[in-house]
Amino acid sequence: MGNGIVSVLPSPCPSSLPGAVAGTSISTATTRPAVILPGLGNNTGDYHRLVSTLREAHGIPSVVAKVSRVDWLRNAAGVLDRNYWKGTLRPRPVLDWYLERVDQAVSEAKMLCRQGERISLIGHSAGGWLARVYMQEFGTANVALLLTLGTPHLPPSKGSPGVFDQTRGLLDYVEKYCSPALYTPELRYVCIAGRYIQGAHFGGDDKIISNEVGKLGGTFELAMDSGNQPPLAGPTLRARFIGQGYKQVCGRAEVWGDGVVPEISAHLEGALNISLEGVYHSPVGSDDESRPWYGSPAIVEKWVHHLLA
Repeated sequence: MGNGIVSVLPSPCPSSLPGAVAGTSISTATTRPAVILPGLGNNTGDYHRLVSTLREAHGIPSVVAKVSRVDWLRNAAGVLDRNYWKGTLRPRPVLDWYLERVDQAVSEAKMLCRQGERISLIGHSAGGWLARVYMQEFGTANVALLLTLGTPHLPPSKGSPGVFDQTRGLLDYVEKYCSPALYTPELRYVCIAGRYIQGAHFGGDDKIISNEVGKLGGTFELAMDSGNQPPLAGPTLRARFIGQGYKQVCGRAEVWGDGVVPEISAHLEGALNISLEGVYHSPVGSDDESRPWYGSPAIVEKWVHHLLA
């Protein structure tokens, strides 16, 4: 199965896309330094291979915000805030520690810039919406691009049975107070979603096609193949379990996603929205052959041109 782009929204004219101007190519375009923002539960080391791929294969220097897995326990301080229990939690001060790490990484990346050059922010998972908070609080003067990978940008739907807002209002805050996405020469938002597996309801008779590749849980999932039309198959237990995760994010179980974040939640109105087939959510548990994630070398090839100045 190819890991191709299946949708791009909106559709700017070709001349407005990086690398699309006649005579411009990845090999000749200018690279700008990038800052990588880790996702929830991830640490700096999870992105070392992505840093290597960007540098060695594409000549893009990058800095990862310094985050350890233990650091995420700091978020538990949020339970002491009454807004946590009301579902109206704000990013600050609970996430000040993360924003400070991002600012330190940005300062380090700026030292790699040529005079007058700006940087790219690459936010993985929660790192994408945290990048939006960072840009709102610290400004965008040094940022030319925000590229998000499997980020749950949208707050969960209200009033859906069985849905619990795991962010306790943080994504509501981001949607209400952070600047809307845009795609202009001055600042570009590129939101990338993965279509790895379709979720399913528990206890239903849904018929889905699993887009998962490889051997998972001792069984083979059906994989899409460009030359063959796969038969319909009943949802696997894995698809039902993943569907429950999707439901907590977007209010629906029977949607496509990267195994953690639904495709529809990873896109933003106003951004250049891209969906990639067969792409898994996390570097943890990924495999370049059977379960590639957004940072696998072959997948990076699909989006790296957006990092070129």
